[in-house]
Amino acid sequence: MLSYEPGATVAHALDPRTKLAFQAGFAVAAFAYTTPHGLAVLSVLALAPLAAARRSALAAAWDLRFAFPILLAAPLFEGVVLGPPWFSLAQARFPALASYRVVLLLFVSAAYVYTTSARDSRAAIQWLVPGRPGRFLGLGVAVVFRFLPVLVADLQRARAAMRARLGTERPLAERIRIVTTAGLRRVDARADALSLALQARCVAWNPTLPRLALGRRDVPVLALALALTLSPLL
Repeated sequence: MLSYEPGATVAHALDPRTKLAFQAGFAVAAFAYTTPHGLAVLSVLALAPLAAARRSALAAAWDLRFAFPILLAAPLFEGVVLGPPWFSLAQARFPALASYRVVLLLFVSAAYVYTTSARDSRAAIQWLVPGRPGRFLGLGVAVVFRFLPVLVADLQRARAAMRARLGTERPLAERIRIVTTAGLRRVDARADALSLALQARCVAWNPTLPRLALGRRDVPVLALALALTLSPLL
């Protein structure tokens, strides 16, 4: 599941602000270099954070598998033509490159999620956006980071329960309805429990967050992030 996993890897040791800067620089470069050659170079850069987090690309792809049907649909629909040859590679080329670019961005984001706790992310965001807006945004990110994996686990349990009851023999529309209905019920229940938990813990707008400090390992990553950000201007 795509969630934070404690560890002692190089990626875990980096400051969360450094990892956010690398993501931003990578996104700028990904949208600037859309050719196959440019995306090939970016592919190596996208695999580097996963390697630093000691995660394989296959494991990350499995965690991100729910996004792949949407990314695959764009080039397939764009390439369909009315009449022979029925599918145009030239028309599907640009959306296919765009979808691949999104996959690279998702890999970089996955490495961040694997190696950055919700508290570290909140501290980085509140440093980046000072004042009450930053506290509100940081709280929202922390809640999402903790809430989303739980909801995904609920949906997986609903699917497993349906399969155990021979639900796979039902029509596809009926299976989607069952899982969606169960998921929505769990969302309502989780939201009520979250609201009660926040009240019970007297959620603070200005909690004591981890102290952020840049180290020697952050310097080359920050330099690479700056180079990626400025690369479209070179």
